[in-house]
Amino acid sequence: MKIALVQQHASPDRQDNIRRGIEAFREACRAGAGLVAFAELGFLRFLPQYPATPDSLAMAEPIPGPTTEIFSGLAREHGVVCVLNLLERDGDRAFDSSPVIDADGRILGIVRMVHIMDAPGFHERGFYTPGDRGSLVFKTRAGRIGVAICYDRHFPEYMRGLALQGAEIVVVPQAGAVGEWTEGIFEAELQIAAFQNGYFAALANRVGKEEVNHFAGESYVVDPDGQVIARAPKDGDCVLYSDCDLTRVAHSFAKRHFLKDRRPEFYRTNRLLD
Repeated sequence: MKIALVQQHASPDRQDNIRRGIEAFREACRAGAGLVAFAELGFLRFLPQYPATPDSLAMAEPIPGPTTEIFSGLAREHGVVCVLNLLERDGDRAFDSSPVIDADGRILGIVRMVHIMDAPGFHERGFYTPGDRGSLVFKTRAGRIGVAICYDRHFPEYMRGLALQGAEIVVVPQAGAVGEWTEGIFEAELQIAAFQNGYFAALANRVGKEEVNHFAGESYVVDPDGQVIARAPKDGDCVLYSDCDLTRVAHSFAKRHFLKDRRPEFYRTNRLLD
């Protein structure tokens, strides 16, 4: 099964960003992809690079809504699964959300980022309500897909939760900036998660210089043995492809050993030891 990760810059023109996303989706379909995934807030400038203001959520949209309507139609037309990432409005709340669209165009569900950070260039707590749905896995035509949105990937408990629900592929919509991590950590963290949990991990990153952040690109795919099997360039828009044999998941070291040998009854300590 071929995965396609869309790594593209975001201009101030939302409609142009969506237009280029549609072109990338169609390109991926022509290349034979069964799953197409986009980066975090892929069709907007990265709004949380500045602190929130009263009108910061004007760009938020409902799900289902105008953008999901477009990509649901494309998914149905081409018979391809799609994972987006949008600024979702739900009443007076906003979420960092990934709708998972099956190959027949149905929205199977919405993953909302659970953990919300606040740091220079990432003022996310003023924008997003913490997700209220937990870690979710969906049975799609492209396999059992879980989603870990950006900051959620840093929490081993979340990544393990996806494995316990049977994820075969974990999509990571990312907004990772140049210099944000020490050398090698960007890949190593997901390599360990994929190895310890026995799934493919596919990270789609933003790319390009914006007002505050310079997004790093370098989207990549990791196999269940923890090896990087595909990587995009540092700069520039591209569609990254990776052929993923999902039968490898059942035979991974994690499925054969780690997950079977868990003893969760001992993982919670009720008192500190002297």
